[in-house]
Amino acid sequence: MWGLLVAKTFALPGVEEFFSQVSPATSRGVFLTGQDAERIPETNLAPGRRLEPVHLHGVEDTSVHLVLPAERGRELADLGWAEPHGYAEFGTEWMVYGPRDEQEVDLVLSVIEESIAFARGE
Repeated sequence: MWGLLVAKTFALPGVEEFFSQVSPATSRGVFLTGQDAERIPETNLAPGRRLEPVHLHGVEDTSVHLVLPAERGRELADLGWAEPHGYAEFGTEWMVYGPRDEQEVDLVLSVIEESIAFARGE
């Protein structure tokens, strides 16, 4: 399922794949085409560096770390889909559990899209 999530994530419009700036080398950073600077630090997993609103951990972990408005992250945590990131600075950093089947891939992908929209200010 991890490979499918990676493929679908990097097929989204306006995203680029690169090494994560803050995660192990096996992680894939999601960057926004034409938007290197963060709007506000709360929208970036690497505050003060190139805008990285999402990264996907490697095949052995499969979790997704991303930024979301705090209220939305709490909703996902209450539903059992996420938990606050262990290194949270702003309350907007979340860890979303890796998908176990294709239906969950689409659900996690929709959360990734929410994170990207949050980073863009949409």
